[in-house]
Amino acid sequence: MTNRERFMGSLHFHLPDDRLPLLEWASWWDKTITRWQGEGLPSGLDNDGIQSWFGLDAQRQFWISPRAPGYPQMAHGQGPVTDRASYESLKPLLYPDDAVAGIRERLLEAKRLQENGDAVVWLTLEGFFWFPRTLFGIENHLYAFYDESDLMLEMNRDLTAFHQKVLSEIRKILIPDFMTFAEDMSYNNGPMLSKQQFDAFLLPYYREVIPVLEEMGTLPMVDTDGRVDPMIPWLLESGIKGVLPLERQSGVDVALIRKNHPDFRLIGGFDKTVMHLGEAAIRAEFERLLPVMRQGGFIPSVDHQTPPAVAMEDYHLYLRLLSEYCRKATQSAS
Repeated sequence: MTNRERFMGSLHFHLPDDRLPLLEWASWWDKTITRWQGEGLPSGLDNDGIQSWFGLDAQRQFWISPRAPGYPQMAHGQGPVTDRASYESLKPLLYPDDAVAGIRERLLEAKRLQENGDAVVWLTLEGFFWFPRTLFGIENHLYAFYDESDLMLEMNRDLTAFHQKVLSEIRKILIPDFMTFAEDMSYNNGPMLSKQQFDAFLLPYYREVIPVLEEMGTLPMVDTDGRVDPMIPWLLESGIKGVLPLERQSGVDVALIRKNHPDFRLIGGFDKTVMHLGEAAIRAEFERLLPVMRQGGFIPSVDHQTPPAVAMEDYHLYLRLLSEYCRKATQSAS
């Protein structure tokens, strides 16, 4: 089977004949890469090159930013918008007309890999929680649900129009196999917004963009850290078909999610905090995940970026066991 056949079959609950995909959905922390370069990883490799060097299945991710060159760089957690006037003055640096044209050559190369079955193509669009947060800043964004509600709705209407234009352009070149709305709208105790806020500020815009994705044949998912379980019914109502990365530290249990939402797709789930603890700990974590791996609709991967506590030797061990269990998942349980 090809990489793409394996991935698409797995995500659509059809177990491959040989193994599940060997996937790393996230790029690695810069400190992790620096450590590994001191332990034998060649320098100068980009994320795609590192995937190839470790023998992982190829994927090509395209994050389409709604920001144009010149957008102000702010300290983490800060944003350039304080009110409607500041948003209007920022608009010339938002929603660029050439967001797809600027990556056309990369898209064409990804299309070739996709058509050959060598790679999965993954699109990321900034979501309706994430994007206003980058404009207001983290704390001010939470106040803005109350203090600047009309402005937040306008931002998300503008973002919706941008996404629709992006999808219209990108489908002329290729059809992404799946996509994620970047959101990060949950933390270790659950969602960072209420169901009422979700319904008012996110749901209407998901319902405008997701039908376009479904008509294209692209599977819509959400990327949100932390404890996502309470908001899965909200996501299902909006048309979202899956989630990543399923952080174990937040108490996320893939078996419980599968029991409660049997058709929901899952990517991630492997507890990154055990990766440096040796073979027995890594095996125990894969044994925890194996029953759901055998059901399909779940692609195991690190539940966030691999931390710098993980030596390259540890990572090679993790990959060896990932390969073992991805093969085991497609075999009859004994």
